Amino acid sequence: MKIAPPTKEQIAKAHYYATQAPPQEIDPRLEALVTDVIGRVADKWTMLILEVLSEHGESRFTRIGELVGGISQKMLTQTLRQMERDGLLIRSVHPVVPPRVEYKLTELGMSLGAAFCGVWIWAAENLQSIEQARREFDQRADSKTAK
Repeated sequence: MKIAPPTKEQIAKAHYYATQAPPQEIDPRLEALVTDVIGRVADKWTMLILEVLSEHGESRFTRIGELVGGISQKMLTQTLRQMERDGLLIRSVHPVVPPRVEYKLTELGMSLGAAFCGVWIWAAENLQSIEQARREFDQRADSKTAK
């Protein structure tokens, strides 16, 4: 799956979030939430589903699975349920036979995508340095195994 680059609006929001300072005293509930959210979005499925829904808008379950690619039906169901529980998306069931279920991001989900847009900015600014570091590491590793 090809991930679309961030939009200008997402970049602007990412820059805004980057300028904000965390509170001096951190509420334990906030700390727990941040840890939970990072754990969730660090899992690739949540990030890929966020990307699919931000790029394609409201989509059916099957279409999301096709666009994400490589995700099992069980994992897609679990991830969508958790994202719905967290308020990141809305699940709409249309009363037709067979039932049609669609998902779309909430403003909260869109803002999470914007917050993580900073990773795109960081990656763009550091792409060459990371590629160079990886090449150097691989060369060192190759020379050690050759001995």
